[in-house]
Amino acid sequence: MTLIKSISGIRGTIGGIAGNGLTPIDIVKFTAAYGSWVIKNTNIKKIVLGRDARISGDMVNNLVTGTLQGLGIEVIDLGLSTTPTVEIAVPMEKAGGGIILTASHNPKQWNALKLLNEKGEFINDENGKEVLEIAERADFSFAEVNDLGKVTYDDSYLQKHIDVILALPLVDVELIKKANFKIAIDCVNSTGGIFIPALLKALGVKTVFELYCEPNGEFPHNPEPLPENLTEIAKVVQSKQADLGIVVDPDVDRLCFVCEDGTMFGEEYTLVAVADYVLKNQVGNTVSNLSSTRALKDVTLRAGGAYNAAAVGEVNVVNQMKATNAIIGGEGNGGIIYPELHYGRDALVGIALFLTHLAKFGKSVSLLRSSYPNYHISKNKITLTPEMDIDALLVKVQEKYKNQPNSTIDGLKIEFDSEWVHLRKSNTEPIIRIYSEAENETVAENLANKIISDIKEILKLN
Repeated sequence: MTLIKSISGIRGTIGGIAGNGLTPIDIVKFTAAYGSWVIKNTNIKKIVLGRDARISGDMVNNLVTGTLQGLGIEVIDLGLSTTPTVEIAVPMEKAGGGIILTASHNPKQWNALKLLNEKGEFINDENGKEVLEIAERADFSFAEVNDLGKVTYDDSYLQKHIDVILALPLVDVELIKKANFKIAIDCVNSTGGIFIPALLKALGVKTVFELYCEPNGEFPHNPEPLPENLTEIAKVVQSKQADLGIVVDPDVDRLCFVCEDGTMFGEEYTLVAVADYVLKNQVGNTVSNLSSTRALKDVTLRAGGAYNAAAVGEVNVVNQMKATNAIIGGEGNGGIIYPELHYGRDALVGIALFLTHLAKFGKSVSLLRSSYPNYHISKNKITLTPEMDIDALLVKVQEKYKNQPNSTIDGLKIEFDSEWVHLRKSNTEPIIRIYSEAENETVAENLANKIISDIKEILKLN
């Protein structure tokens, strides 16, 4: 059993002993802490709630709803929803915050409480620490019987979310309709199975081949949209002669595409392609995290904009986007953040922008992919002993490469001409993650192996 208490939310495996898993006691405790924080910081007794289709979702939803009611908070329950839909609903409802019940790409035994502020954005480090402190102190005051919160069930936000996407100037429904796309989708038996077909229909896509669109929480494969988990949709795209495949994760904030020949467009390139389209229509800046492909920087500079990197994590990317007035940004895991709609990763807006881009491009998805700089990322890790001082180790690596451009805003990133390597420690285990990128796979792996060798040499000398 696992329970991870982080500044952005509470996640864990269902069951077990309180404090060691996401048990009913833990759910109530952290919901009460968050609800208390919302009241204290906003003086608004209203919270929007939505969930993905996980098997445990109904149970967790009941506990969260009852706890918020017990605090005297009105609950707007969207039911089966998506992370970006809840994010949009919070300011529309003038709520004090929002909770999304989802463990994103984690397997079905996991669930989580993702916590939003009154803007519908993830709470920041300072807010998160405050929520955890309230939970540890059990500093809750519950409402008396006449002041209990009420619950409103609202299923209108599927359409509201689609409507605001269709209203965006860069979404061209008529052009998408004329393209007559045939699209295969894999929604991993979660809420994408409700939202993606509805969006595609609204965009005028008539031929959709649905794979795993029953929102029952029985994930048919590992729900993280990585190439090794997408073999079935690749076969469907080829056998049905579809123009492309679309894949989302359980809470619909990550997006990736499959080319017409069954090859992967590349999760890293979801943001690159959408940013390319946005930048073709508006000069501006972009942001991604330090571990994302440099192809976004190349595309941005080519369009006359400025690129900035943020520390890993959606909150950090959003903060950097606001600081640099970025018009598009996100993360290399297929997360598109389009501020004209809202500051949150949103697969739905990503689909609408990508399909408009593809319709204007007028050629195949694989040809679109080949129009971008081609980089390869190698992902590695080193396991260290728990007592190892990882920060001191990274300082020594930085010293060794002091003549190379580097960044220390999130671990250590070292630039080598058209290559880079990013070292960062895990927040949950004694490991260093080592990501490297180069123009071919062998060079990327060799660069990672060189850094790993350097680390081992430094450890020997100590």
